[in-house]
Amino acid sequence: MLPNEPKITPELVAEHGLKPDEYERFRALIGREPSFTELGIVSAMWNEHCSYKSSKVHLRTLPTKAPWVIQGPGENAGVIDIGDGLACVFKMESHNHPSFIEPYQGAATGVGGILRDVFTMGARPIACLNALRFGSPDHPKTRRLVAGVVAGIGGYGNSFGVPTVGGAVGFHSRYDGNILVNAMAVGIAETDKIFYAAATGVGRPVVYLGSKTGRDGIHGATMASAEFGDDSEEKRPTVQVGDPFSEKLLLEACLEIMRKGCVIAIQDMGAAGLTCSAVEMGAKGDLGITLDLNAVPTREEGMSAYEMMLSESQERMLMVLKPEKEKEAEAIFRKWGLDFAIVGETTDSKRFLVRHGGDVMADLPIKELGDEAPEYRRPFAEPKKLPVLDPASIPSPLPIFAALEKLLGSPDLCSKRWVWQQYDHLILGNTVQRPGGDAAIVRIGDGPKALAMTTDVTPRYCEADPFEGGKQAVAEAWRNLTAVGARPLAVTDNLNFGNPERPEIMGQFVYCVRGIAEACRALDFPVVSGNVSLYNETNGRAILPTPTIGGVGLLDDLAKSVNPAFKKADEAILLVGEFGAWLGQSAWLATVFGREEGAPPPVDLAMEKRTGDLVRSLIGERLLTTVHDLSDGGLLVAIAEMAMASGIGAALDAPPPGFPSHAFWFGEDQARYVVTAAAADLPRIETAAAQAGVKLRHLGRTGGSQLTLPGENPILVSTLQARFESWLPEYMGSPA
Repeated sequence: MLPNEPKITPELVAEHGLKPDEYERFRALIGREPSFTELGIVSAMWNEHCSYKSSKVHLRTLPTKAPWVIQGPGENAGVIDIGDGLACVFKMESHNHPSFIEPYQGAATGVGGILRDVFTMGARPIACLNALRFGSPDHPKTRRLVAGVVAGIGGYGNSFGVPTVGGAVGFHSRYDGNILVNAMAVGIAETDKIFYAAATGVGRPVVYLGSKTGRDGIHGATMASAEFGDDSEEKRPTVQVGDPFSEKLLLEACLEIMRKGCVIAIQDMGAAGLTCSAVEMGAKGDLGITLDLNAVPTREEGMSAYEMMLSESQERMLMVLKPEKEKEAEAIFRKWGLDFAIVGETTDSKRFLVRHGGDVMADLPIKELGDEAPEYRRPFAEPKKLPVLDPASIPSPLPIFAALEKLLGSPDLCSKRWVWQQYDHLILGNTVQRPGGDAAIVRIGDGPKALAMTTDVTPRYCEADPFEGGKQAVAEAWRNLTAVGARPLAVTDNLNFGNPERPEIMGQFVYCVRGIAEACRALDFPVVSGNVSLYNETNGRAILPTPTIGGVGLLDDLAKSVNPAFKKADEAILLVGEFGAWLGQSAWLATVFGREEGAPPPVDLAMEKRTGDLVRSLIGERLLTTVHDLSDGGLLVAIAEMAMASGIGAALDAPPPGFPSHAFWFGEDQARYVVTAAAADLPRIETAAAQAGVKLRHLGRTGGSQLTLPGENPILVSTLQARFESWLPEYMGSPA
């Protein structure tokens, strides 16, 4: 034991999140008692957040390859080829626990971390998205958490200078004690200038870049791998503090030294900071790494080796540089006002050696530190199947338009303008479609190409049937991209679940992953990056299973894109897909009836593919003037959103015989879109649908300033708009 270091006891091991058998596994690996610093290092490397020990056996079943995939899971971010020598680099990650403890900094540093993952690969970030889940609106903490998280996302993204162009916000009592903050970033790089983490060459300098190291964020990764109890406020020191202005300087300095050919390998200091970044760079390159912590720039006096290795201070990078480029790289970083320090070198020892103050603080096998991490096949329970609800057995307590008003004014379906107006969604000048539609569109350079991007998941479905819910999350993201005219290319996921040591929770995870895998294969929509966030529960109460899907698609000509707003009067309103009446787990059932019951709608992936391919081809031929996919709230909510986006009303036909009116208008059957078209184009559209084997139904016509429906009192579009736009500002107590 080194001087001034605590004795390793079972209690200390438990405080580091290691089970007794995991500690014994580590002792056997190194053949002795670890030092205190080594205990900290292994606690970081072997926790759930970094090692994926409960999930990786299942993640291997996800489809990750396609001709356009350049880099799948395993690097800082996924990379796909988008033609013309360019690549799209993107990923999504969670910052759930930190954001519950300290909402502003937790959310802000979540944005900062995901931006670093993207520009570490050599890409310039062009957009951010997010997916947020909060507790019940009447919970005493919810309003403060919403305010803090939204301010944190806006504060960091706006200051860094990247537009936040899309996302999702939902509320449910199951998130009362554990909110979700999933952040996604998208960047553009040249396909022959992608940078990776694997170090190469012996005796090359390992360089620390960026901001100084402090005591913020120590044990952040370990905290993210544990469920909450009543002590969440005490964990505030484990939350990092972000500085978006330093990150902007770091971005420009990194991209400049990359252009100058200085970089061999690069890794951002995210979870577990210096520990994970150094170990991953060495292990991926089959090399050893030696670090001298005396050279690490610190902003606090007397920091120990343990603190420096586990600090998660933000805006920091670790690089292996070409020795002959060392002075040039240092000059660039000094120019940008950032720290640059040679803190070690690569070796052929395959050991991770850490020195501080003349003492060896850690001497560990670098490959085994990652490769020998525990890998669990945890027992899981097969989720119980819920009954299919008969819509005729659930009479509507409200008239159709009264129910519509209630849905549009509900926390989940109301306008999120209050949120996204606090984000700069137009900076850089390439945002073509702003937040609020099916998917955001961001122009690539001067065009005509553009990227479409979205995040989506329906946790109610995943709770009721994890397999179908996982399929639906992918299908919904695929539809969102299709609805703006983009060709869906690839997925990043953020799998948020409770405690995997409980078989019923592990069952939710396993079946959601199976559903995601099946949908991604059927839709040719591979998973190229992602994140798993487990132990999202408080005092034994888990969140709803929430496998957020981030999708990216490509538009070859953004001039052919469409949006969900009606364009003019006297156009035909059409349903692409089957009539439906599925009320199980619907927003209507939850909001109007106050019940979450029954099986969710099944997802026919072959039908999803046919309807989506048809819609995209019709958009490409400029036969559709408006497109909106169907999801929460069903047909009438989608039509109302199209009307509210334009101020143009619609005269709707009565439901066909045999369909209860409320089930027809609010059922959430899948693989469906609402579209509009000029009368002159209807014959071509009908012929194309028949050839594709897709049903096409006439729903009514656009026009006027109200929605009309046989047997119902008309309702003004402006009345719906007022209801739609008012809930969130009124709840938060002020306009954005």
